[in-house]
Amino acid sequence: MEKFVVIMAGGVGSRFWPRSRKTMPKQLLNIFGENTMIQDTVFRLKDFISVENIYIVTNKVQKAIIEEQLPELNPNQVIAEPVGRNTAPCVGLSALLIKARSQDAVIVTLPADHIIRNIESFTATLNNACEFAYENKCLVTFGINPSRPDTGYGYINTAELVKNDVYKVHKFVEKPDLPTAEKYIKSGDYLWNSGMFVWRADVIYDEIKSHLPALHSGLESLSSHMNGSNFLNALKDTFPGFESISIDYGIMEKSDKVFCAKADFGWSDVGSWETVYELTDKDEQTNAKVGDVYVEDVNDSYIYSPDKFTAAIGVNNLVIINMEDSLLICDRTKVQDVRNIVDHLNKENREDLI
Repeated sequence: MEKFVVIMAGGVGSRFWPRSRKTMPKQLLNIFGENTMIQDTVFRLKDFISVENIYIVTNKVQKAIIEEQLPELNPNQVIAEPVGRNTAPCVGLSALLIKARSQDAVIVTLPADHIIRNIESFTATLNNACEFAYENKCLVTFGINPSRPDTGYGYINTAELVKNDVYKVHKFVEKPDLPTAEKYIKSGDYLWNSGMFVWRADVIYDEIKSHLPALHSGLESLSSHMNGSNFLNALKDTFPGFESISIDYGIMEKSDKVFCAKADFGWSDVGSWETVYELTDKDEQTNAKVGDVYVEDVNDSYIYSPDKFTAAIGVNNLVIINMEDSLLICDRTKVQDVRNIVDHLNKENREDLI
């Protein structure tokens, strides 16, 4: 069984504005510690897979930066999509490339911007899921035991236990409202959808053929250029025509071959500034401070100001991100709305700030 890893790294991280920008999104930032998030993602795979079997799928704006941050990868392992088309085309393209190397290879598909605290448990869970996916010719996703009724995650409703913490999936459900999330937690039958997957190259390719035939047809047209010098040109011509659709909606919610590996390895998707606050060390007033920061009568706040002095007095429960060209002040309960700022800046054509 040959194993590969595909790391999806094309997002812009709009909920992390103003630190995250198109040219330097969340996964390329050192939000925790000295390493960037994508560097940490590759590093934690060192006991699982050889570096030559890791692919990064990103966009043309970020490709050069990723190559700079990950010099251990050959530039051919960093694939730039011509345009963003969500995760299903990304999965399809990577399956096409890996299937050409090894027809029944197992592919682990991971986002570039997650936090994993227990790497040993993570590696063991990956190996278990790879064996299951290979032997059963199925699609495996990872479900996280929910610690709270969070409305920011999709959920997986599991059915019967099959083997070694792997369950048959009953259904996927979209991000719920709070009362529904509370019901999910109380039932004990729901897990957070982590967005991490394991499948054989030939199996996911066949599932794309069954559920996304137009995407499959486009990938087949690309396959005729695989070994030629015209592949990149063919990719530029073909990829923009793919439907923009997620792998969850396009395949996982429709396939009858989906299983869920229950995971417990200290996972966080770092989906907002609130998550950063939760994961950052705090002072006695439960403030998390980064940079040159002074606080007085301030509680429960996250303040990031590496390039200038920032002072706060008599405020609570805030996120303050002070950059050279912009300042964000946000109530911690409203951090999901930060993306609205990016939408506004896009409409105003403020390329200097996005």
